[in-house]
Amino acid sequence: MKSIFIIEHLEPELWPWCIIEYKHISKIVGPNNLWFTNIKKKDQRKLEGYGKVILESVKDLKLEDSCVLDPESPNLLTPRKSKEFQHFIFGGILGDYPPKKRTQEELTPFLEGTQAFNIGKEQMSTDNAVYVTKQIIEGKNLADLKFQDELEIDINDIESTILPYRYTLVDGKPLISPELVNFLKKQ
Repeated sequence: MKSIFIIEHLEPELWPWCIIEYKHISKIVGPNNLWFTNIKKKDQRKLEGYGKVILESVKDLKLEDSCVLDPESPNLLTPRKSKEFQHFIFGGILGDYPPKKRTQEELTPFLEGTQAFNIGKEQMSTDNAVYVTKQIIEGKNLADLKFQDELEIDINDIESTILPYRYTLVDGKPLISPELVNFLKKQ
């Protein structure tokens, strides 16, 4: 059974950073395994080629074999448990700090018949949450993965910005889209 990663877009607009992050997710899981839901018609073309673009909300799709990744769930996703699901649903949310628990409020209660799991309690960017979930599906336990909390991006010689989220370490480096780093430096 092929895993499908579903990003339920929950922001009022498809911001440039969203597109960058969604493109990065497409590179992580492949466009044939990625769905974007709750996309406005005017934004449909912006995501074509990165995954399947669906105007309806995932709440209306009535999917079977699905779980939502929600940091507030008491249940930890494990490799064994992940085998029960085909659809893995993530909230496409610009993270607030401290977190506002938007997945729990705007998504989880509306997905009838869908189980909720966490991949740790710390807030991750959506691309990191997808990457971690993919690693779990492929057999790694959460405890096997290494993380860095908070990431400082140098903007220039005197300025930097801090991203207060959890990042997976891949080959010793935090998983972040190089395009997003460039975008932040130009802001």
